[in-house]
Amino acid sequence: GCRLCKDNFTKAGEQESVRCDTQAQLMERGCKKEEIISPANNVTIIKEDPLSVSFDNQEPVQMSPQKINLKLRPGLPTTFRISFRRVEGYPVDLYYLMDLSNSMKDDLENVKELGRDLFAALKKITEHAQIGFGAFVDKTVLPYTNTNKEKLQRPCDESDQYCQAAFGYRHVLSMTAKENEFKKKVADQFISGNLDSPEGSLDAMMQAAVCGNKIGWRNSSTRLIVLTTDAGFHMAGDGKLAGILEPNDQQCHMENNLYTKSNEMDYPSVGQLATELEKNNIQPIFAVTKNVEDVYKELSKMIPKSEVGVLSSDSKNVVQLIETAYNSLSSKVTVTHDNLPDNVRVVYTPICKYAGPAGDKNGVCDNVHISFDVTVTADSCMEDTSFTIRPLGIKDTLTVTLSTKCECQCKDPNDKMHQLCTNRGSIVCGICSCMESFIGQNCECSIGNKDEQSLRASCQRNNGTECEGRGDCVCGRCQCHSTNQGGRYRGDFCECDDEHCENYQNKLCGGNGKCDCGTCKCNAGYEGSACQCKASREGCLTKGNTVCNGRGRCICNRCDCKEGYQRPQCLICLGCPDPLAPHSTCVVFLTQNFNLVFRDCIECLGFGSGPFGKICDTNCRNITYDMVDNFAISGKECHQKDSEGCWITFKLNQLVGEDNYEAEILKQRDCPEPPSVIPIIAGSIAGVAVIGIVLLMLIKMLIYMKDLKEFRKFENEKKKSKWAEADNPLFQNATTTVANPTFTGE
Repeated sequence: GCRLCKDNFTKAGEQESVRCDTQAQLMERGCKKEEIISPANNVTIIKEDPLSVSFDNQEPVQMSPQKINLKLRPGLPTTFRISFRRVEGYPVDLYYLMDLSNSMKDDLENVKELGRDLFAALKKITEHAQIGFGAFVDKTVLPYTNTNKEKLQRPCDESDQYCQAAFGYRHVLSMTAKENEFKKKVADQFISGNLDSPEGSLDAMMQAAVCGNKIGWRNSSTRLIVLTTDAGFHMAGDGKLAGILEPNDQQCHMENNLYTKSNEMDYPSVGQLATELEKNNIQPIFAVTKNVEDVYKELSKMIPKSEVGVLSSDSKNVVQLIETAYNSLSSKVTVTHDNLPDNVRVVYTPICKYAGPAGDKNGVCDNVHISFDVTVTADSCMEDTSFTIRPLGIKDTLTVTLSTKCECQCKDPNDKMHQLCTNRGSIVCGICSCMESFIGQNCECSIGNKDEQSLRASCQRNNGTECEGRGDCVCGRCQCHSTNQGGRYRGDFCECDDEHCENYQNKLCGGNGKCDCGTCKCNAGYEGSACQCKASREGCLTKGNTVCNGRGRCICNRCDCKEGYQRPQCLICLGCPDPLAPHSTCVVFLTQNFNLVFRDCIECLGFGSGPFGKICDTNCRNITYDMVDNFAISGKECHQKDSEGCWITFKLNQLVGEDNYEAEILKQRDCPEPPSVIPIIAGSIAGVAVIGIVLLMLIKMLIYMKDLKEFRKFENEKKKSKWAEADNPLFQNATTTVANPTFTGE
């Protein structure tokens, strides 16, 4: 609904933005109707071939138009209509994909006899029908299939005479219109087997969808996959059980009609399968037994244009099921889009007897000849871009080329020097485009040797926004705008206005003052940030007739205390080093110039000693004191040790104000007697002597214990020794015996 007046009707101080408004507001301000610009949307149909009635071996037209160009104004939606009519006798390609696991044994025997009935059912729909056939079981690795060599070749029960080797997916018959060929190929099929209940049906459907050349899908046909099974399905992530980690790549891997990557790639996800089915215009029909009906109904919700039918236990009703599912699919048309650009919105509104709700992703109609209203909105400026709209399962598409109108559409005068710009510039949509060296709304300012940047910098406060966003910088000075209430901004940088002060009772400054640059200036007899109170000091007076104990201001009859001091009369400061506070340490207090110690001031005032002895009058001027024998003031007694080691006893009382104190100091200090030197020396000598004796005794004891240990060791070894008793041949006895030969013994 926004319009632009290309005639510049703004007055001095008015913002240029006032030229952008509704048409009624602009005309009220004096803008002529012919000067008002409002870009409109343009819809141009480039190609619109008529819808075909029947199929005649040429490419039919089932959706119109085919190409359309949109030139849109950002934010302004436009709507166009598309029509769809299904061609009578349109070709049908049906691919019968069957589960050949052992549990489908009875079903296979019946399917071998259904060839004639299948073709007869398709002939009712179209003369141009084709049928193909494929089979699947599961991946031939553990835990899905027994990998014993004999079991791989014959996975069925011992009682089964006919059994084929285990396989993942096999393409049996490409699309054919020959009934006998279909019957022959299906008759050659036998049951196979696997271990677990879920089958590799998603693997098979993915290959049937992406291997179009091998399956034989025609370019102009309704493509159907009929999946028959009595079990659930494996999906992406299940391959990890067999150590298969490579994701499905959504590509064709078919050699000799077998899926060659079955044991190398994981199963596809439901999203991957839905994408490929939609891309290749394939509509699946799930013919499943009652026990898995709910599973496939949930799957059908995630795959567009799909149907679920309940298969009898022996598949005898499969032909009727296919007929019913096809009629349901062909009677419903769903249109959607691809490659939609960013910041573009599309809403589909079905126009038919059984219309679904309007939606921003697709539109659904249950009818043969239907229409859709397509509403497109571009939310930002963009160059030529395009997207496609198509019905699901049908080849026809509509290409939408989109661009936006973001350029000015003013028919400006041709003169390069316009008098509105003081003959120093030209008009562009009502705004002066000044020649070099001139700036300003009307090019009235000559910048001379200065550059424009330096002039604009002088209009910025603290390098902030130019003129606080409330004015225009003209020749280096702020020219302030008008306010919304009709007043004006003021100040060197347009920083002030007289309309944004604090309100009280929904009145500016309570109706008791004037707003001056954001601050209330109160009338006589009123005070407060919003002039909301009558001036009074009764509630702020203390017993000593002081205001807030000299530690705050009286505002609105209440004390506004300085930091730390508490209401009502700023007497107690819980966070201050106040000697009156219960937690006071009697040590530190604060003045305006110094951090001092009470002990030092008390020592110098009372006894003339300590660090402040010579400068006591200067550093302790905020303390008045008396030397007393007994205390007269109340409060806590403080005991501090002075510089001479004596204990000083005193009391402090805080006076009116922040740093004023009175003190009472006891005349007598408690000084300890000096120590006796002789006893200390004698005791030290005695102590050293005793320690020396004790050390010597310890050393002597250790030596004795060591010697005793060695002696005992020697004694033990002596007892253990054994000496030999043989005579030494070299030994000669020192005694010689001589016999007298003449001695007869008598």
